[in-house]
Amino acid sequence: MSSDPVVERVREAADIVQIIGEHVKLKRAGSNFRGPCPFHGGKNPNFSVSPKRGQYHCFKCGESGDVFAFLQKQLGMSFPDALRSVAATVGIEVPQQRVERSGPDPRDPFWEMNAVAADYFTRELWDADRGSQARTYLQGRSISRADADRFELGFAPDDIGTFRTHMATMGFDVDRLIEGGLLVRRDENSEPRPRFRNRLMFPILDASGRHVAFGGRALGDAEPKYLNSPETPVFSKSKTLYALGWCKNDIRKVDRVFVVEGYMDAIRLMIAGVNTVVAPLGTALTEQQAGMMVRYTKNVFLLYDSDQAGLKATFRSGDELLRHGCAVRVITLPNGEDPDTFVRANGATALEQQVSQSIDIFERKIQLLERGGWFAELQKKRRALDRLLPTIRATSDPLLRELYIGRAAEKTGIAKGALIREASLTPRGEPRNALHADSSGESVESGDSSSGDNFETGSAPPPDDMQHVRRGDRRRNYDRGAIAAERELVRAMLNDPSRTPGIAEKVDPDTFTDENYRAIFYAMMDLENDFTVERLADRLEPDDVAVLNELLEEGEAQIDPDKTVSASIAVLLMRDIDARLAEIDRMMNLATAPEQDELTKEKLRLHKQVELLGQPAGKSFKFLKRRQPAPTE
Repeated sequence: MSSDPVVERVREAADIVQIIGEHVKLKRAGSNFRGPCPFHGGKNPNFSVSPKRGQYHCFKCGESGDVFAFLQKQLGMSFPDALRSVAATVGIEVPQQRVERSGPDPRDPFWEMNAVAADYFTRELWDADRGSQARTYLQGRSISRADADRFELGFAPDDIGTFRTHMATMGFDVDRLIEGGLLVRRDENSEPRPRFRNRLMFPILDASGRHVAFGGRALGDAEPKYLNSPETPVFSKSKTLYALGWCKNDIRKVDRVFVVEGYMDAIRLMIAGVNTVVAPLGTALTEQQAGMMVRYTKNVFLLYDSDQAGLKATFRSGDELLRHGCAVRVITLPNGEDPDTFVRANGATALEQQVSQSIDIFERKIQLLERGGWFAELQKKRRALDRLLPTIRATSDPLLRELYIGRAAEKTGIAKGALIREASLTPRGEPRNALHADSSGESVESGDSSSGDNFETGSAPPPDDMQHVRRGDRRRNYDRGAIAAERELVRAMLNDPSRTPGIAEKVDPDTFTDENYRAIFYAMMDLENDFTVERLADRLEPDDVAVLNELLEEGEAQIDPDKTVSASIAVLLMRDIDARLAEIDRMMNLATAPEQDELTKEKLRLHKQVELLGQPAGKSFKFLKRRQPAPTE
């Protein structure tokens, strides 16, 4: 099977049932389609086409293959001609140069290994006594045997040796199993153990229907609750969408997709007959996942939970989709409901009613800000704009961007010209820092004015130009030292996890401008007393894990950890004060005379804090600079 990216893209986009159906009379048989074999001329329905796997197979003569193989055998086409024919059908341009098969795909052994493992987990679920807990769990979630088999659900037993022995009898050695993420070895001298133990197993298939990874839900008290396969030669979490292989053709036909948070949400919708759903293998969509989705539709409905984490994921995903030119709407379920519970209790018809009440992603953000009173006061109004601007900037459609600016002007009373100028700038730390701030639904609705935003908008300077210049110089110094300070704090926490709560009391992770350090900080806070490096890595994205490994390789390089922590905190506090002073300068342009008086008083209070922190913080910056050079831009 060719690993050429053009071939892969065409194969994934192809509707194999439609193409083969032009030559063979097919009828649905469960999740597959059956008909008479065109190759041996049979009359019985021995010829099966699987849209999920993108394959056909005749149980009589043994012919099998993908959509390209069918056209080659049925019409006598060469592979390049078959490729171009299918590409034309799905609207993908193929380079003029001849595309040749390059022999066996080196990933074939991993796909096969995962398929064999999936079969093992399925048999453990239904045929072994130890699968009873998993069966009880499925029964409690109203998942029937037929539904579980449709999605190849399984069970990974708790014992150490059975899985490894089974896979060895099937021809897969320990090194291959470790490379494929099915076994783990804590160190060179330890015995390899199954990565998944006492977990309900969800096979993860790519868009072509190949087994690339697994997700496992703990059935006991193990953490994390959901554990995914690590990065392997066939799996990248940020580049995979759960259920896309099952739903891609329906998504293209219906021209819409629902995005949900997890496996059970996606499975529940498909059981109810909603076959246009995908789930990211994390909370929010990545750039790569959004790029995959727009191959099939640009009409996206976000159906996340309505809790704080769900709202945060909604807005992060929404901005990523807007960058890809999508029309993004938000479905808000009744309080206490998630997609699984809602559809299980009310069915697909009730979901369609919720779809009819969905609202645009930008309008949803305005709705939450308005409920929290963010447009009623000057300071909150400025922060409300800072929460709206990332979405405006993310919007690639010029007309939609203009509509968003007009809506923001209407709600805030700010002239459209001023908003256009503001939106044309790229604040430091955006988009991720801004999204963390504006996506916390609870703080938005409660009117909490705390924020980790750190914007630099280029607004008019304060009356004291020299003061502004001095502060600008100081800000650049702390910008240079801030990344070093964030790095040192994370290193201190890794070397001594008990430091994490104390550091978190003084420093908000949202104020970290480095995405990787911020992610590690959050993950360590979540783990609390359950910290191990393995558990930490499981909670991180691949680029975060790479940074984690760098820090771990450095070891305990801090000569005086206590002094390093104090110095780092001082630098970040000074940076936050400086950011607030810059924000006050921007707000002056929007303020009435009494409001300007209040802002001036706040500036004086902050300047006093600067005087108190200035000398220690200045020494702290020099200390950090000696410890580690400031990063270059």
